[in-house]
Amino acid sequence: MGRKARNIVVGLDMGTTKISAIIGEIQDDGMIDVIGVGSHLCSGLQKGVVAHMDRTVEAIGEAVEEAQFMAGVEVDAAYVSLAGPHISGINSAGIIAVKNQEITGREIERVIEAARVVALPEDREIIHVLPQEFVVDDQGGILEPPLGMSATRLEAKVHIVTVTMAAANNVIKCVNKAGFEVEDIVLDQLAVSEATLNADERDGDVLLIDIGGDSTNIALLADGSLKFTTVLGIGGAHITKDLAIGLNTSVPDAEQIKKAHGCAYLPLVNDRDVVEVSFNGNYETERMRRLDICEIIEPRAEEIMQMVLSEINDSGYEADMISCVILTGGTASLEGVAELAEEVFQVPVRCGIPNGIEGPTEIVKNPVNATSVGLLLFAARQHQGRLHQFAGQGLFSRFYHRVRDWFTDFVS
Repeated sequence: MGRKARNIVVGLDMGTTKISAIIGEIQDDGMIDVIGVGSHLCSGLQKGVVAHMDRTVEAIGEAVEEAQFMAGVEVDAAYVSLAGPHISGINSAGIIAVKNQEITGREIERVIEAARVVALPEDREIIHVLPQEFVVDDQGGILEPPLGMSATRLEAKVHIVTVTMAAANNVIKCVNKAGFEVEDIVLDQLAVSEATLNADERDGDVLLIDIGGDSTNIALLADGSLKFTTVLGIGGAHITKDLAIGLNTSVPDAEQIKKAHGCAYLPLVNDRDVVEVSFNGNYETERMRRLDICEIIEPRAEEIMQMVLSEINDSGYEADMISCVILTGGTASLEGVAELAEEVFQVPVRCGIPNGIEGPTEIVKNPVNATSVGLLLFAARQHQGRLHQFAGQGLFSRFYHRVRDWFTDFVS
């Protein structure tokens, strides 16, 4: 294939409708240069869960091979995103007494470990423990680890992300069967936050909405930490299916019509606009009002936004806490989605364009690639030993190595 380069990091975005691979090279100044990308349609995943292993393995192999060919390098491991309704998040807290009344790295590890001791069903495993704040004696609101501070008691408030072991096992097995190691598993919302948030937003109250093919990933961040995560089993593919039914055409044709002429917010559409579309694979086109297309799209897009709003209100965090909404994923590029979201949430909304990375503009500045770019940023922070606070502590290492050892025994 090509040379094996140093300072190479690889992201593997396990989307439901397609799998994307991205290869980056860490430069001397710490910036990442995207040198290879690849993607392949995948019918082996359903809502983030492996439904057909061989199809998923094939899609992974094709995506990585395409990225390797573009980059001119060989890779053997990747950081892999994880998403789907099988993932859930809970808040927890831990308290310890401080020995010698000075907080060291050991005390930080102990209090995080205390916070992660929660009762979980036997089929679930922790993949992320994400610090929200520390409390030193009675002083709260400390966002950074309070190393060197004097105290008799230390408390940590954290957000714990868990996953069903079977779902995570099957993703890891597919990556391994495709010929690659899993360096780490990263929650989709964490990767997106790494790629899209600016400095001011990291300290604000931000709602991230990543609208994928058949699921929507939600994350609420406040005061620089993750407060709430969840996943909805609805996404852009549902809009496409509605369009296929409403126009009496095939799903591929409906997808093309949605991308070319769709709009999710009717006030943006002139009722006199007429477009030419093709149906059911015909080369001949037909003329129809654009408004007729958008009248099918808007109700489902609004339903997705209303479901997100309901999840936030049910989480215990009121929607009026939110200062802005960031949209990512393929549906974020659909005209009118941001305007519709502004009407629902009554706050500024913007499309989450990845930042902090170099490479072809059509790749690194596309909201579709927010997860992939975030995986590279996440990987670079780990490689450089300066993992961002969103990344948490002890990311799934015990879980993954146990699964890897089990899989090695299984296939040998």
